[in-house]
Amino acid sequence: MANSAIPGEAINLQISDVLSEVTYPVNKDGLVDAAREAGASNEVLAMLDGLPEQDYSNIEAVTALIGGSFGPGVSG
Repeated sequence: MANSAIPGEAINLQISDVLSEVTYPVNKDGLVDAAREAGASNEVLAMLDGLPEQDYSNIEAVTALIGGSFGPGVSG
């Protein structure tokens, strides 16, 4: 599997890459696992691991809690 994470890539881009690959609904552990498999940085893993333990129905449910500015196609 090709690692799409570019060194120095903006954290919001890393998160949006991960979230766009996840099958929803997903729980927090599923998000963290997906990020780890995608080669996300430790910072991204820590952000996702800090989310509440619940099921997320879509990308917007996750990004609302992370509170970042996400690129087109992620913010809705």
